[in-house]
Amino acid sequence: MSFKRFGSAIFVGGYYERICNLSIYRYILQKEALKVISRQLKRRFGDIDASLVEQVRNLSAEQLKELGEDLLDFSEVADLVA
Repeated sequence: MSFKRFGSAIFVGGYYERICNLSIYRYILQKEALKVISRQLKRRFGDIDASLVEQVRNLSAEQLKELGEDLLDFSEVADLVA
């Protein structure tokens, strides 16, 4: 078993690398989901309020996935808030 020291932390084996790779993967998933949802919102409702855009930007990849499904039932921007 190999140990690596990073500052005051010690990482065992390849766990640190796996955690970093998983974090990067989740970040990429969230960013790609955000791109899709942003395009869907713009196409359906045109430009929306900046505060709503910010709220959408802060959603996780899973929340964005759910929003993408819910968007199919939305008829107005107010549905996004409800």
